[in-house]
Amino acid sequence: MSKCCSGSSSDRAFPNKHRCPTNGKIYTSVPSSTIKHHIKAPWRWEGKSQAYYFCDDPECDVVYFGLDNSVIERSALRTTVGIKERTDHSLVCYCFGITWKEARDNLEAKDFVMDETEKQTCACSSRNPSGRCCLKDFPRS
Repeated sequence: MSKCCSGSSSDRAFPNKHRCPTNGKIYTSVPSSTIKHHIKAPWRWEGKSQAYYFCDDPECDVVYFGLDNSVIERSALRTTVGIKERTDHSLVCYCFGITWKEARDNLEAKDFVMDETEKQTCACSSRNPSGRCCLKDFPRS
């Protein structure tokens, strides 16, 4: 997989997985730089020296949470999180603006993203709220 889809090595001194303090499920870490790209007024956010995690549960209002169980909810983001709000107009691919409907209706959309990922023209770690590549989230054909 391309370099743009890999996590930050600077956040790896902490556990890679942690339990969401709201829904109790275990999730994977996300670089704090990803959070800065998606929260409102990032200049006001005082991230701590800890790991942060991405909760993809659509039923949970928490999007990011820290190792200390601090939470950042949907209302604190400027970005709609497509994996949590799957509507036709929600994004599945943030790098190229591909919606769930477009991904479902156009099989070539996933091929395009795969090609661009190979070319390393994506920016998943910052554009995708999960901090990861969107390819695993594409609708199954």
